[in-house]
Amino acid sequence: MIKNNISNNIIGEIKDGELVEFTSAKKTWCPGCTNFAIMAATKKALSELITDGNIEKKDVVVGSGIGCHAKIADYLDFNSFCTLHGRVLPIVSGMKVANPALKILAFSGDGDAYAEGMEHFIHSAKRNINLTYVVHDNKVFALTTGQSTPTSLKGYKGKSTPFGNPEEPLNPLLLALSSGATFIARSYAMEIEKTKELIKKGMMHQGFSLINIIQPCITFYDNRKEIAEKMYWLDEKYDQGDFDSAYTKIRENGNKIPMGIFYQVQKNIF
Repeated sequence: MIKNNISNNIIGEIKDGELVEFTSAKKTWCPGCTNFAIMAATKKALSELITDGNIEKKDVVVGSGIGCHAKIADYLDFNSFCTLHGRVLPIVSGMKVANPALKILAFSGDGDAYAEGMEHFIHSAKRNINLTYVVHDNKVFALTTGQSTPTSLKGYKGKSTPFGNPEEPLNPLLLALSSGATFIARSYAMEIEKTKELIKKGMMHQGFSLINIIQPCITFYDNRKEIAEKMYWLDEKYDQGDFDSAYTKIRENGNKIPMGIFYQVQKNIF
């Protein structure tokens, strides 16, 4: 690894004599933020896809919205575009339509995706446009210091809900299934290798791929212990092509949180 002499920030690594993957942008996520884990998984996924000849670096476009997640577009050494709040999907959809050869990897936070960007999320899934949508789901508006989002749990106490969130949380995977998404997965940010594999599979899938990553905010909503105790991974016997199985697993709640690919089918793409 090499570092920026001014900020002492890690900006990249040497591979075959060249600096690759990272940029010189100063990393301003909170120390220990789980977004670093998602970035590590993304870097590994893209590096492996390029090395294996599945994609070319010049064809990759990274898009992001507004929120803590959005900084990832500055930190990865790929063509990128940081959009308005909730608007990453229409922007990258336009890129894909203009140049179908592009490999689109779009990032959002749960507020960016399921609040401001809700309408774009539904219609992108319905169109089955060929891109991969990675959502950093920490269940808070972290950049604006902890307000509740559509996925915040009932009872969550934050800046906008000091007496506890009175609403039931949105289930984004269920919404994606009902809207027509053809690849639906969930991962945990701290499971870097598993997250890497899901990103690779999502990018190789032909159609709209949603990867919802549970990404605990260590500053405003640190639920790492709870997630680690409750999560489990779907086994090989699970039928990813069965709609009813996906519907049942996605609605599972209580003491267990299933992870992995819930649904994957091939349909006509936009």
